[in-house]
Amino acid sequence: MIDLLVIPLIKIVIVLTGVLITVMYMVLLERKVQAWVQVRLGPMRVGPHGVLQPIADVLKLFVKEDITPVRADKVVFTLAPIIVLVPAIIAFAVIPFGDQVSIFGKPVPLHIADLNVGLLYIVAVASIGVYGIILGGWSSNSKYPLLGGLRASAQLISYEVAVTLTFVSVILASGSLSMVDIVTAQKANGVWFAFVQPLALFIYFVGALAETNRSPFDLPEAEQELVAGFHTEYSGMRFALFFLAEYANMIVVSAVATTLFFGGWLRPFPSVAFLHFLDVVPTWIWFVVKTFLVLYLFLWIRATLPRYRYDQLMRLGWKVLIPLAIANIIVTAAVKVALSD
Repeated sequence: MIDLLVIPLIKIVIVLTGVLITVMYMVLLERKVQAWVQVRLGPMRVGPHGVLQPIADVLKLFVKEDITPVRADKVVFTLAPIIVLVPAIIAFAVIPFGDQVSIFGKPVPLHIADLNVGLLYIVAVASIGVYGIILGGWSSNSKYPLLGGLRASAQLISYEVAVTLTFVSVILASGSLSMVDIVTAQKANGVWFAFVQPLALFIYFVGALAETNRSPFDLPEAEQELVAGFHTEYSGMRFALFFLAEYANMIVVSAVATTLFFGGWLRPFPSVAFLHFLDVVPTWIWFVVKTFLVLYLFLWIRATLPRYRYDQLMRLGWKVLIPLAIANIIVTAAVKVALSD
């Protein structure tokens, strides 16, 4: 009973709570990082140095008027933010956050589920989120959200191809689709896949920026042309769900990058003798630190790079990243065969 129900429920509550709190403070961190880049202070009024600003933002969204356009499809208009958010949350089910901890005196692995097709599960779940964006833009019955939804569908489908092809290279290198087995393979090889598959890492990261609609690929919500894109007509908590989904997706793709390319919960430099004192650090701490560093790149890039034109965006996806990903698969397969001989 405990193994089948209680422990999984504890894991789900911890992961869900952690994701929601992280999203709240990722917003604050992003505002602070952009302020630092632009030589200003950022939020400072609510709490010491603005640390309570996320709580004030949540309270504001709770009490803000929630408007539904008269000619909108009200059912789809309400469901769209939920369709975007749910896949971002349930993707965490197969991500391993660490090795093991003791709960009720029993060693418990730090993941909700270890599927033998975990990577395929993430691809399948992540592809559902685009439907929410398309439906949100269409159901608003407004031209700017519709254009934003169309842009999002083309962008996400295009870059999902390149990202999925990078997964094939990792699968060839590790010999498994299980997220836990991929980390174990990196431990067995004694090297993170970031050093074995640097091109796959680059393609994955660029594709992740595009799939999460982050700058410089935030064309679906380009305020210069589309006011705010697919969520122009949303306000209150329904807008907050779109906002929450964007940052939850950022955490998902960063956690996947950590698992596939940066050794997951493995500590750095395991073979260096004088660093063995790092073994006392809990494995989940290493996972969190690596994921945070990847997330920081998202914030840094947004504060640094200008937005692409839409034709540049599509050209980069179809004419550059996808051919590079296919070439990387061919080279990886050839090396794998040569080493096996």
